[in-house]
Amino acid sequence: MAQRILLVEDDERLAALIAEYLTKNGFEVAIEPRGDTAAERIPREAPDLVVLDLMLPGLDGFEVCKQVRSKFDGILLMLTARDEDMDQILGLELGADDFIAKPVQPRVLLARIRALLRRAPAAGGEAGEGSDEVIDIADFHISQATRTAHLAGEPLDLTTAEFDLLWLLAKNAGSVLSRDDLLQALRGIGFDGLDRSIDARISRLRRKLGDDPDNPERIKTVRGKGYLFSKG
Repeated sequence: MAQRILLVEDDERLAALIAEYLTKNGFEVAIEPRGDTAAERIPREAPDLVVLDLMLPGLDGFEVCKQVRSKFDGILLMLTARDEDMDQILGLELGADDFIAKPVQPRVLLARIRALLRRAPAAGGEAGEGSDEVIDIADFHISQATRTAHLAGEPLDLTTAEFDLLWLLAKNAGSVLSRDDLLQALRGIGFDGLDRSIDARISRLRRKLGDDPDNPERIKTVRGKGYLFSKG
């Protein structure tokens, strides 16, 4: 059964080009040109993945992401301006799973979509396919098989990208992982010295884990080296 993608893009020509390319590569694609309509449509239709542009009539992409993230468990891939790092950081802070810069090359977008869907629960979970491994650290529990995490018995509401990052940190608890290590493992790219996507996700994870952002105890920053998930 073809995986479903909702393309939220008001540029008719670009939307038609992307939709045609993705359809030829085995996806079922629907197009939504308005942000306000998308905010209603995404939770109702629950596509496997949403490609979400920032500049939209009705509501911009940031507001759409903010409104749907708590009601939509699928993947949100945001389209951002090429040089706008703050757009990327804000999108990730609001719960986007990944971003890709415009102008969009269809083959690059296709590769990113496939990588994200391979890691999604419905696709079997790339990072731990066939794994029933669980990790327990104090009152924290995370399961690769069910792709769930709990803190003090309460479930954590995590996006696909957040779960992958948290799993990687917990699996290497007590060891420092650099931004390059994390980006290579999660996205297959190296750290260019500018990409802040890992930092943005760490910030969200700390909030969800109840970690003090000024003095974190669970996910520690090791200055000049990277991040460390505490064993205690």
